[in-house]
Amino acid sequence: MESIFHEKQEGSLCAQHCLNNLLQGEYFSPVELSSIAHQLDEEERMRMAEGGVTSEDYRTFLQQPSGNMDDSGFFSIQVISNALKVWGLELILFNSPEYQRLGIDPINERSFICNYKEHWFTVRKLGKQWFNLNSLLTGPELISDTYLALFLAQLQQEGYSIFVVKGDLPDCEADQLLQMIRVQQMHRPKLIGEELAQLREQRVQKADLEQVLDGNDGSGVLDEDEEDLRRALALSRQQIDMEDEEADLRRAIQLSMQGSSRNISQDIPQTSGTHLTSEELRKRREAYFENHSSEVYEGKSDQLTTS
Repeated sequence: MESIFHEKQEGSLCAQHCLNNLLQGEYFSPVELSSIAHQLDEEERMRMAEGGVTSEDYRTFLQQPSGNMDDSGFFSIQVISNALKVWGLELILFNSPEYQRLGIDPINERSFICNYKEHWFTVRKLGKQWFNLNSLLTGPELISDTYLALFLAQLQQEGYSIFVVKGDLPDCEADQLLQMIRVQQMHRPKLIGEELAQLREQRVQKADLEQVLDGNDGSGVLDEDEEDLRRALALSRQQIDMEDEEADLRRAIQLSMQGSSRNISQDIPQTSGTHLTSEELRKRREAYFENHSSEVYEGKSDQLTTS
């Protein structure tokens, strides 16, 4: 698909996009098409002048805007037809009686130009496959041979005029490449307006999410930070696991100190400093419980002797 030339819509320059997508390259610019339109306007003016430059029809013609172009970038079928004549190409109306009598199967043609109101686009065969090169799409759309006739019939029902392009199209890289390979398309391209609407919706959703997270006093984490957070948590777990045992020992010592009526300091030497290592805590706990156990044993022995 990357080798296929596909101009996307800019303003109302669909006639330019249609021609360039047909010829598979930047063959025409708005300036060149405007020059052709002005030439056609001048030819029409000269024909009208033959009836007399003082006639009412001639004065009315001069007051009317051009029928071959306008300020938006629209160009008429006459401009497109004259532009293609430069390359020895001719347009024939697809549904005309003259063409229909030929009984040609659409898949045996090479390309079509489709028009509805002021929009033009190309359907062309590249290699052995057909593509819809509509500039309103985000990319070329693959059309199967079996679907081509149905696609053209559907366009006609929707009011499109379809023209068959006759003549030898210029060589292009995509046509040469697709003669050797066939492409598959997993997802159909979207209309440019749909893609922009989808992007806007995604931006709105992201902005809403950031607003919610900001309202959580920083307790939320954005999607792009989640992976870093997971890695940080994984590293911290290792440190936490190492410190858990020490914390348990500290709590055990504190509880045992609170529950004892005796002064442990008399039985267990104090360790200098406020921070004890795991080994020091373990020794203190063992010493305490050994002393506590011996006291319980001595108490029981005294009771037995007394009795």
